[in-house]
Amino acid sequence: MAKSRYQLPVTEPKQRPLSGTVLAFDFGIKRIGVAIGECGIGLAHPHLTINGEKTEQRFLAIAQLIETWQPVLFVVGLPTHVDGTEHELTRLSQRFARRLEGRFNIDVAMVDERYTSLIASEMLREQGVKGRKQKPMLDQVAAQQILQSYFDEQNTANIT
Repeated sequence: MAKSRYQLPVTEPKQRPLSGTVLAFDFGIKRIGVAIGECGIGLAHPHLTINGEKTEQRFLAIAQLIETWQPVLFVVGLPTHVDGTEHELTRLSQRFARRLEGRFNIDVAMVDERYTSLIASEMLREQGVKGRKQKPMLDQVAAQQILQSYFDEQNTANIT
């Protein structure tokens, strides 16, 4: 996967796992993109998109993912304006992250997700997926970018 030209800051979880599966989420009001990766490998992959606005349906889908993948960490994208100021989706994403941690007792790291949708759209365009055809995949590829940013930051921290 190509290295992004954008640097996305990371907020650390309480405990940084050295191995195990990580689930990442690109939170949205209508859809949540999900990506998956392994700490040891440090490579993120788009997984699926959870559609729907009902909280219980979303958390049921997430519970099924947890049962299947047994993650050691969640990574959630933190949306802000380009200048870093917060907006309504920032607060909703933070609330989603708190609910994930409280409901499933798994640590959460938050990653600045500025430009992830732009990068995801660019990646899909390069693969020949254009326009409306991107919609079903865009959120999960954005989640992949969020998770890859987390892994890249961890790798950088381990080198220094």
